[in-house]
Amino acid sequence: MPTPDSQQPARRDLANAIRFLAIDAVQAANSGHPGMPMGMADIAEVLWNDYLSHNPDNPGWANRDRFLLSNGHGSMLQYALLHLAGYDLPIEDIRNFRQLDSKTPGHPENFMTPGVETTTGPLGQGFANAVGMALAEKLLAQRFNRDGFELINHRTYVFMGDGCLMEGISHEAASLAGTWGLNKLVAFWDDNKISIDGNTDGWFTDDTPARFEAYGWNVVRGVDGHNADSIKAGIEQALASTDKPTLICCRTTIGFGSPNKAGKESSHGAPLGKDEIAATREALNWPHGPFEIPADVAGVWRANDAGAAREQAWNALFERYAAQFPDAAAELTRRLRAELPEGFLDAADAYIAKLQAEGPVVASRKASQMAIEAFAPLLPELVGGSADLAHSNLTLWKGSKSVATDDPNANYIYYGVREFAMTAINNGLELHGGFIPYDATFLVFSDYARNAVRMSALMGAHAIHVYTHDSIGLGEDGPTHQPIEHLASLRYIPDNDVWRPCDAVESAVAWKAALVRNDGPSCLVFSRQNLPHQPRSEQQVADIARGGYVLREGGTTPRIILIATGSEVGLAMQAAEQLGDDVRVVSMPSPEVFERQDAAYRESVLPRDVRRRVAIEAGTADYWYKYVGLDGAVVGMHGFGASAPAEKLFPHFGFTVERVVEVARTLG
Repeated sequence: MPTPDSQQPARRDLANAIRFLAIDAVQAANSGHPGMPMGMADIAEVLWNDYLSHNPDNPGWANRDRFLLSNGHGSMLQYALLHLAGYDLPIEDIRNFRQLDSKTPGHPENFMTPGVETTTGPLGQGFANAVGMALAEKLLAQRFNRDGFELINHRTYVFMGDGCLMEGISHEAASLAGTWGLNKLVAFWDDNKISIDGNTDGWFTDDTPARFEAYGWNVVRGVDGHNADSIKAGIEQALASTDKPTLICCRTTIGFGSPNKAGKESSHGAPLGKDEIAATREALNWPHGPFEIPADVAGVWRANDAGAAREQAWNALFERYAAQFPDAAAELTRRLRAELPEGFLDAADAYIAKLQAEGPVVASRKASQMAIEAFAPLLPELVGGSADLAHSNLTLWKGSKSVATDDPNANYIYYGVREFAMTAINNGLELHGGFIPYDATFLVFSDYARNAVRMSALMGAHAIHVYTHDSIGLGEDGPTHQPIEHLASLRYIPDNDVWRPCDAVESAVAWKAALVRNDGPSCLVFSRQNLPHQPRSEQQVADIARGGYVLREGGTTPRIILIATGSEVGLAMQAAEQLGDDVRVVSMPSPEVFERQDAAYRESVLPRDVRRRVAIEAGTADYWYKYVGLDGAVVGMHGFGASAPAEKLFPHFGFTVERVVEVARTLG
């Protein structure tokens, strides 16, 4: 470990301010991770004080550099930086680290803390988010920059540890970043060879620099993570890269400065303890009390004036740009404000009405593609792609242009077989601003991406996740590819809207709802097989957007209610014809949206006194008992699927008119 006086005292004192805010906060909380902030403090100090372009008074300034902490367990590093730099994060919140209602939760949360760009903690995802943000910067620059006007010109910096690089998502994301040549992306690897279980020699012996070089990255090896000159030299090499992202390999000591815990896993995830803190203060020559930052150190750290000057200079550039390119300036402003284009909603409603009148009989995955074709020309901010399934997910449209090009209108992402990174990159694109992103794969492979979908919902990201081949209707590929529990699994994620439409009209409404929603993600789930068009009144078409509605009335007081989604709505309608005029059919394309409706509407659709209910869905049956209760029944799946043509599988597993009629009649 370098000696405490191996650098100029002023720089070391600036870094020690980070260290001791982290040490003291973790000690006060009796919980947290002091080792990483202590180890990466010198790197963070150089980056933030010498390079990072930001404005603490306006964390949302469009052309700011993005800073992400992929190793989010070391959150006190980021909180210390934000507090010291002058963000709205007072010392009281640092003192209340990990406490209820504090702006300093255990892991960084973008909706809790000013200046936090993304929610991190699940290792590796912050790195993938950073790839998405760097891609967003590249695409916006291609679209809006003009000669003499580098309007979009910022970098994405991400810190990551050994754990991030062990996670498979890091391989997926790094490969894409290299392929796309994201030279504005700079990743710092905290190479301390320690994880929770101890020295990583027994489980992480990769040649990481060679691995990233193989991905097409510029790699800066051998940086002393406790020497400012070495760190600056590494960053300068990164800034010089014009065609590749950069990995800066920083050799550090976890728990740097702690006489007895530095370099050991004991400093990773627990307070140092009072005696060790006192010894660390002495070792690092920090004679200040807990949470005390001397005025001279605090004054150097504050970045408000410099940040305001940076933003003012950019605003002046934007004014000149707007005078010369008014249409482009207006479009950029609209997109950064996350506002839909004027007239979009009317155009979407007209398209939906046209579909209802024409009544196409298509697979809902095809209806999804039709909706993209209708909506994408109106939404230049729509960008997305598929995990090597473009021609199955049907995500390509006539205006698709690969983001791997320099086309100013690039909008399509060929992700390859990388479902997890795809979804986390999608989150990064959205969090950056200026885009509505979508991704796509088979529903069964949402498992690979599920934690990133969960993070979409936790962050309130306006991301759209498209899943096709939604049931045993996938057919011959068999149970490995036939989703059973996946719809329920996605529905159980809080604040995640899941849509499973029954025909082209519901599919278009689902797309519109996902595009309009700006406070969370939507999962759009589509069929492989053709689905019949359902007749509807104008009011019924409008009610689709409420998540559940009466498709077949069944009289003022229906005797039985059949509830269905997707391909099973057609089955329910046929069964109702046999059961009688007093049988209601409720199409429930999105239970989450339905449950947000007022009580009166929900009662009008599912009257409480009608207890004879049958739910029908080619997915796990258990989810639907909350709607049918103990007096009802569910026609659903109770095991895995099988390999056979879809037309044989549905009757084999009981999805027939006869079976629905039989189950309904057993209710009386």
